[in-house]
Amino acid sequence: MNRISIATPQEIVPIDRAYMRQIVRTVLAGEDVAEYEISLAFVDNPTIHRLNVRYLQHDEPTDVLSFPFSEPKASKLAGELVLGVEIAAQQAATRGHDVQTELTLYVIHGLLHLCGYDDHEDADRAAMRRRERYYLQQVGLPDITE
Repeated sequence: MNRISIATPQEIVPIDRAYMRQIVRTVLAGEDVAEYEISLAFVDNPTIHRLNVRYLQHDEPTDVLSFPFSEPKASKLAGELVLGVEIAAQQAATRGHDVQTELTLYVIHGLLHLCGYDDHEDADRAAMRRRERYYLQQVGLPDITE
């Protein structure tokens, strides 16, 4: 049985849980992932900052952290995305679009990481951006990738 869990231990940005579940289902169906257990945690800056330091040794808040719980090519994809709502709000204001659109991009980006995409090398980053644009289009949003 597929499962999408959503936690929102913050009150800064309201989260449309049904919409976010639909985004997860759209991306995973597009990536041919039939079985999954995904958790989304929408958190504030202090929380994502602490996790970014602890797991990546980056001393700053960030947009999204992806934590895979399953091995690559496992029959069931399992993982957690931690999403920074304050970063999303700041980026959305700077870039001139809605915070929900920004958070949608973060969910897509994080899920692509869980599905095996990487963005460290230029060619890999370009491939990942193409998939992000594809899924933004699939859910009726404009291309807000950088």
